Amino acid sequence: MRLKFTRFLIRFLLRWLAHVEVLGRENIPTGGNFIIASNHIGLVDAFLPFYIIDNTNLVLLVGEKWEKNWATRWLGRGLNFLFVDRFNPDLKAIRAVIARMKKGEILVITPEGTRSKLGYLIEGKPGVSYLAAKLGYPLLPVGISGSFDEIFFGQLKHLRRPHVIVSIGPVFSLPPLPAEALSRDQALLDDTDEIMCRIAALIPVEQRGFYAGHPRLKEYLSGPD
Repeated sequence: MRLKFTRFLIRFLLRWLAHVEVLGRENIPTGGNFIIASNHIGLVDAFLPFYIIDNTNLVLLVGEKWEKNWATRWLGRGLNFLFVDRFNPDLKAIRAVIARMKKGEILVITPEGTRSKLGYLIEGKPGVSYLAAKLGYPLLPVGISGSFDEIFFGQLKHLRRPHVIVSIGPVFSLPPLPAEALSRDQALLDDTDEIMCRIAALIPVEQRGFYAGHPRLKEYLSGPD
């Protein structure tokens, strides 16, 4: 009930404050578990999954530093945040995610591991691809533009409604991780690039940053796999 009311409130506020355009809704799975993977360029990004997904069973991975802030802790109870250690293996968080997804919850992750203060993609972290490969659920790539804090709040300050575009790509799956350590490390890097390049293909050229010239992105833009 709390998440249902929270989703209603988020949608009302976003529709009032901004123009949110959602592209590719037809790619959202209508059933089963999946993982949403998106870029992260603004504070408002944390609320967008509740705007685009009708399912209230969402769990958002949030960096552990925000757990120290009482306001974020309070907000997290209403938005189902799961605070995780971004820099060290967090087995407790992984077990919690596995348990929640078995109950039918949808996981929301940001492979960059933090909000980009540059307004474009930064290098993704392999920890997210490990979690995605470990869980084995399909991923739904989402690209966000127009929510960069400097632009978003700058426009609100001047009484203009920001235009946020959420582009949703087709779902895809990662292969199982190999057992051998060296092969696994390379597979994690490849999986991270795959996730990030699929996100990069959904956002404007000027936002692709670290992945702008990546060969996999060029392959993905040139045609189907």
